[in-house]
Amino acid sequence: MDNELKREIILEHFQNPVNKEEVLDKKYNKINTRNPNCIDNLDIYVLIEESIIKDIKFTGEACAISTASTSIMIKNLIGKNIVDAKEYINNFYNMTNEEEYNENLLNEGIAFSEIYKQSNRKNCVLLPYKGILKAIEEYEEK
Repeated sequence: MDNELKREIILEHFQNPVNKEEVLDKKYNKINTRNPNCIDNLDIYVLIEESIIKDIKFTGEACAISTASTSIMIKNLIGKNIVDAKEYINNFYNMTNEEEYNENLLNEGIAFSEIYKQSNRKNCVLLPYKGILKAIEEYEEK
């Protein structure tokens, strides 16, 4: 994927994020993710039933990178079972750490394939993933 297409994907998800809306339904697990070094402060609402991620929504303030990363993550994880979701998340983490990963699993997430070159932005891109992992852990502990 060329750099221009990557920029377009990130900009599109920043300007028109998937599922950016508050949730009042108590069935959703609300996880707050915050980067103490910047503006990023997101509430992520996760609905997991029978080990399937049924829905994810989010609210809050965040930079373009965090917002786009959250939107892309949501688009890629809704409908996945927990095992497949963890595989996606692990591949995303590997990509951001310059480790071996399966590009085909990441879909639009590949737009962040060179984020490792900007170490200060790595926290921004990984913020929603930390939240979703916490939600999955809490679900598995039940």
